[in-house]
Amino acid sequence: MYIFLGIILSVIMSTTIFLRQAQFGKLPSGARLERIKKSPNYRNGAFQNESFTPDLAEGVTYFSVAKDFFFGKNKRATPTDSIPSTKTDLLHLDPKQDVLVWFGHSSYFMQVDGKRFLVDPVLSGAASPVSFTTKAFKGTDRYTPDDLPEIDYLLISHDHYDHLDYETILKLKPKVKTIICALGTGEHLEYWGYDPAKIIEKDWNEEVNLGDGFSVHTVPARHFSGRGFKRNQALWTSYVLQTPTQKLFIGGDSGYDKHFAAIGEKFGPFDLVILENGQYNQSWRYIHMLPEQILQAAKDLKAKRIFPVHSAKFNLGLHAWDEPLKLIMENNKSEHLKIITPMIGEQVNLNDTTQQFSQWWVGVN
Repeated sequence: MYIFLGIILSVIMSTTIFLRQAQFGKLPSGARLERIKKSPNYRNGAFQNESFTPDLAEGVTYFSVAKDFFFGKNKRATPTDSIPSTKTDLLHLDPKQDVLVWFGHSSYFMQVDGKRFLVDPVLSGAASPVSFTTKAFKGTDRYTPDDLPEIDYLLISHDHYDHLDYETILKLKPKVKTIICALGTGEHLEYWGYDPAKIIEKDWNEEVNLGDGFSVHTVPARHFSGRGFKRNQALWTSYVLQTPTQKLFIGGDSGYDKHFAAIGEKFGPFDLVILENGQYNQSWRYIHMLPEQILQAAKDLKAKRIFPVHSAKFNLGLHAWDEPLKLIMENNKSEHLKIITPMIGEQVNLNDTTQQFSQWWVGVN
């Protein structure tokens, strides 16, 4: 009995010590926590979605999900081939060019009307608090923080490891002028040494006027947050980015809901909408859109062009690695919407609506 209790105590102590490592971040406290408590989106000790949003769908249990993950994973969830990619020289871009460059999953760089934006950068080779799990697919890890120029605005959608990467954020510190994030996420950034004066932290439905014809609106998403056992202590968000010449929807992770139509009515039409397209499953359909819902969300937003992300770099779901891209193109045969599909590192010219992209995933195993 004493040996058994000793083992249990050792496990608890080891887990506690492990979770205190810096990469897990820090829960909001002090004045930040008091501000959070005043948010209309914070109730019963946690942030809430606009609609009732269970973690798992009806009839699904954590046991069944774990069983599927460990014993029923799709054999093609991780590619055996190297993913095709290229590399754009971001350090020497013409400042007059309006471009987007995708780094895989939900990380991308944009230079628009002379300002540089970076969204949810994960450039460490893994989407995990430890480097040996959730590793990037072969060929996808083309960029490091050293390849990035000075960033005017770093936008973080939420604090999950595949969107807020500790190692990447640390290395970017000298290059980032300003960070925009949702309530609570600033606690992680301050804990990691960022100057609080550089952090703009907002609730949903607030505006950040950046001057010179630039503004950012924080708008709802349907998801959750957390880097440890306690969830939903930081808010998740999407963004509407207005520049002097472009209107862009920067979608964080989200299940489908009424908020897309509301955003479309208020801010649309959009020159480009960037929507998550991957890591979905019927078991968690309330927090990630299913393939048949993505084009509907784009129509709700009144999108002129669609860029599907959240795929092709990490294995976080149960589907084949290329299924999200295959299905969105198949579903679009009846919708005829304009979808852009750059490979990782390929330069997207934001002002060229006729630019063509290959279906680069075809033939990759």
